[in-house]
Formats: sequence, C-alpha cells, structure tokens
Amino acid sequence: MEKEEIEVLVAAPEHEIYVDTILETIAEAAKVRGTGIAKRTHEYVATKMKEAKAVIALRKSDGRFAGFSYIETWGNKQYVTTSGLIVHPDFRGLGLAKRIKDMTFTLARTRWPHAKIFSLTSGAAVMKMNTELGYKPVTFAELTDDETFWRGCEGCINVDVLHRTDRKYCICTGMLFDPTEQLPAKIPETVLSRIRHLEELEESE
Repeated sequence: MEKEEIEVLVAAPEHEIYVDTILETIAEAAKVRGTGIAKRTHEYVATKMKEAKAVIALRKSDGRFAGFSYIETWGNKQYVTTSGLIVHPDFRGLGLAKRIKDMTFTLARTRWPHAKIFSLTSGAAVMKMNTELGYKPVTFAELTDDETFWRGCEGCINVDVLHRTDRKYCICTGMLFDPTEQLPAKIPETVLSRIRHLEELEESE
C-alpha cells in the first residue's frame, strides 16, 4: 500500500462516525505495549473534531480509518499538547505516524503561534519525531502547571510513579517546543482553509 492512498486532514464534525473506532484502536495499542494511557470519552474526542483541534487519516478508496491525533490547550493557551497519536495496525509501516504528527504540530503552531508545545511520551518513535520537529527534553517543572492537564494522567497505569515523585518525573519523558527559539511555521493551504471555515462558522453563530 502506498502512502498516497491515505489522506491526512484536519478533522471536521462529519468525522464523528470514527470516534468509537479511534478510542478502541488507542485502547488496544496500549494493551499491546503494556503502557499507560489517559482515557478520553466519545464526547471529548468529538468536540475536538468540531473545534478543528484534531487530525485524522483515512484511506481514500473507502474512507477507512487509518490514524488520528488531537490538540489540547493549557494554562490560558500558553501551552499546547498534541496528543493521542495512533495509527491503525493495518496501516503501519507507511510513515503515517510522522505525517499525522507533522500535520497536528503545524495546526497547533498555526492556531496558537506563541504557545509552547509540549509532549509527555514513553515511546521512542514519538521522541524521535519530536526531536526532528525541534522539541527538547525538559523537566516536568518546565511544563504547564494546569491541574486539569495533570488530572488526565490519573487514568494511566503508571500514575503511582507520578504521585510518589511529587510530579517531578514519571515513566514518560517531558519534551518542549519553544516557538521563540524556532523559525515561523510553514502552513499548508489545507490547514489554513479548514481554520478559515471554522472561523466563518463561529462568526455566523
């Protein structure tokens, strides 16, 4: 299968039909890896799609779900995370994770150009992608102190480590992208058009 057969785009309300499949794929991947995961509800992910804060990958021929990621903002939008990156097992080995990561990262930089983008991950592949995008390893103290974000870790099987260390470190590695240290983002027209559409809808309400 060629990667050109998979379309990566900013998710929209009509993509809610894929939410349950997305959540099942994320849960199954966590079981296989034996790693923790912050659990999300159907409504939560659907809202991300409606707010243009998610990226989805679909096979062009039949619209089959291939991958997903979403964006969260913290600390009065001073911090942003790109989270929940998942590729369906049937579509792995095609470089799709990087395409989704790049699109989600660009969307975050476009919508919140002055925010610091951070990541908590235990996966070597994600760490590699983060490094290529300009993230640097940091201590947890350099991440957001927004309690809502840290409550999201309560659903992880490793949360006891976070509690025992008084939130200084855990199984995951903290990584941070500081926009003041980077060049301006190159924004694909597909991302810009989706954001313009969202803004038009908000103005009409």
